[in-house]
Amino acid sequence: MGGLHAGHPPPGLAAASRGQTPAMQTLDYAPGRGVDVFGEGAPAVLMWHGAQTDARSAMRPLAELVAGHGLTVVVPDWNSHADDGGRSDLLGSVEFTRERLGSGGLVVVGWSLGDAAAAGLAISAHRLDVPVVHTICLAGAFTARNPISGAPLPTKLPPEPSAFTLLHGTADDVVPAEVSRSFAATLEDNEWPVEYVELAADHGAIAGAAYDRAHDRYVAAEDPEALAVAADVARRIASVVA
Repeated sequence: MGGLHAGHPPPGLAAASRGQTPAMQTLDYAPGRGVDVFGEGAPAVLMWHGAQTDARSAMRPLAELVAGHGLTVVVPDWNSHADDGGRSDLLGSVEFTRERLGSGGLVVVGWSLGDAAAAGLAISAHRLDVPVVHTICLAGAFTARNPISGAPLPTKLPPEPSAFTLLHGTADDVVPAEVSRSFAATLEDNEWPVEYVELAADHGAIAGAAYDRAHDRYVAAEDPEALAVAADVARRIASVVA
């Protein structure tokens, strides 16, 4: 499965410049459905948050860091508690990204339940006519139902492989790292390209977020340790696009 790697940054990629925040636009990708777009005109990365409803702001630090590498990052809200499990939101954000930024191959980044959705999109890409070139999963909740299909992720994958990078925190007490290890094995068994890496991070920091216990929700991280993890993850995402 590409081996189990310690969390060292990929060589040759500088971190985003300190103090420089890429321009952000807040738009609607569908009526009443918000999306933040960082940067413009560069290769696009579509980024999906987890089960928390309309939580795009929690991933803002990571999105800014990824955009700092010269990429365009699209971060939509989506509602996993909707009647369709969020499918229409997720596919609407795919359509928005392709219409706004071109019909080329998509790089999709998911976090937690957003990973189950991103994996579901990649697995169904041929059927949905969506060109997914790489899927990057952060602390993937792969045992949950896939919001794209409403069913668990299959163990037998279609014969049109797409590349995956799976990143999981060794301190994750929400989704055990074994969940990502098991999904990496499934990808490998189906001869889909996969790299699996464990980082010194918890469930939030790996996506640039922090858990707010008082309000029982994830918010954008502010502490230097979490932001350092997010910067490492951003470099890894940029290396995939490069």
